[in-house]
Amino acid sequence: MIQIIPKPYWYLRHGETDWNRQGLAQGRTDIPLNETGQKQAIEAGEILAGFFRDGHRLFDRIVSSPLSRALETATYTRDIIQAQSGVDLPLQIQDELIEVCFGIHEGTPMGEWYIPWIEKGRLLEGGESFQELTDRAIATLNTELKVGGTPLFVAHGALFRGLRAGMGLPTNIRLPNAIPLSLEPSNGIWSIAKYDRSNLII
Repeated sequence: MIQIIPKPYWYLRHGETDWNRQGLAQGRTDIPLNETGQKQAIEAGEILAGFFRDGHRLFDRIVSSPLSRALETATYTRDIIQAQSGVDLPLQIQDELIEVCFGIHEGTPMGEWYIPWIEKGRLLEGGESFQELTDRAIATLNTELKVGGTPLFVAHGALFRGLRAGMGLPTNIRLPNAIPLSLEPSNGIWSIAKYDRSNLII
């Protein structure tokens, strides 16, 4: 399996949707942010804007999945950073950052099928395998990292599991909604820092 190029980047999962709240598998179904998700996206933007105001250029562009829940989160983040720090970051859509296709399981509860899909290579009817997701996610990230600079990727939870595989990290770890992550490689080992409302590293 290919690995992620050892260059730093940032990652932000989209804010909450109604299907997140209900524990349903979203995949490529284009479910928008709910009110809580919008507030989470705004809060993530405010946390990041604080660093830019202090003169820390965390990243130089934002790259988003095309699904509305991610693109709306990315747009809130960009707009708040600009409003609060004066830094105007380019925002682009990268179609290959789209979430995994769960096939017939989209819109159904996250059930017994999910862990075998990740850990045992179980195929989903009408869907994408975890290996296919992983290969796509890593290849897409590497393409963007080769551009240069430090990107912020705004995308999805299952896709980040694929990226964890490409960093040699355990894959079945749930990623909270709209919590900024800083990812840094050092001597072949990746570290992940999460930033909460008080700007403390968790």
